[in-house]
Amino acid sequence: MSVRALQHRAEYAIVATLRAMLGLCPDSLVRAIGTAIGWVFWAVDGGHRRLAYTQLRAAFPGRPDAECRRIARRTFAHFGRSLTILLKFSTLSPDQIRARIIVDGDDRVRQALAGGKGVLLVTGHFGFWEVQGMGHPLVLPPMSVLARRLDNPYLHDLLERVRTSTGNRVIYRRGAVRKVLRALQDNELVAILIDQHIQPVDAVTVTFFGRPASTTSAAAALALRTGAPVIPLFCLPMPDGRYRLVYEHPVEPPLPDAPDPVTEFTQRCTDVLEMYVRRNPEWWLWMHRRWREDVTGADAVGGMYPTSSDESSGLEGMDAK
Repeated sequence: MSVRALQHRAEYAIVATLRAMLGLCPDSLVRAIGTAIGWVFWAVDGGHRRLAYTQLRAAFPGRPDAECRRIARRTFAHFGRSLTILLKFSTLSPDQIRARIIVDGDDRVRQALAGGKGVLLVTGHFGFWEVQGMGHPLVLPPMSVLARRLDNPYLHDLLERVRTSTGNRVIYRRGAVRKVLRALQDNELVAILIDQHIQPVDAVTVTFFGRPASTTSAAAALALRTGAPVIPLFCLPMPDGRYRLVYEHPVEPPLPDAPDPVTEFTQRCTDVLEMYVRRNPEWWLWMHRRWREDVTGADAVGGMYPTSSDESSGLEGMDAK
């Protein structure tokens, strides 16, 4: 057995053990353990700590250095919690999940589905997006989630089981365009994350926190091609320990004579995400190198989350024609 295979097995054993332990813990302890995990990575992962701070300083030039460092530290704590809460939710029954969520704006999704063209749901690595995925099919029709395969096959299989446990489907790179178009044709929901750096072959450049950011064009191109409405969605923690699933108003598409409708539509979707991140910056993935042109540092969230080597959205060649 190769060293890499042994590493994969060891990583899976750690996650599986943590999942079993968290399944026995009350939610408050699950959050506390997640916070502690985040603090550990803050202490030992200097590359991502510096990257998060550097990107925060660039995004919020008017904020003091000390405040940017506090936000960066809270970001690590948040993503530690998001990991343990995901593992905890993966052990719960549908009724137990329902008791931990409230929903805001679900009627907007039902109204959009009434148009018969499917619905595109857009979000980012903000808040508790995996919890939203698990809770969504308990209140609305299931969705297909565009995702990347993890490098670790054991963790990949575990995450896929978690993502599909309440009824969702996962669409990976191979044959993604055909599957997404079929889902929309069948008046189904398709979810796309729009906040990671994408290679130029499958990207447009939009402004995110005042800086150019290479962004997937998939959601905008699909919407313009099919007429499917685009609805941003977010999952926010509440003071009482529950999670609020928010479905925003549909994003207005650009006018038919817009000079670059795909870029304009992508910008409008990105603006909604930025609005949420500005309100609670500690809930976004600042340790991902979102802006590649002028930021040096680590490239992915090593250690806290399993990574994928696939940089694309899985929809190469998609356009608005």
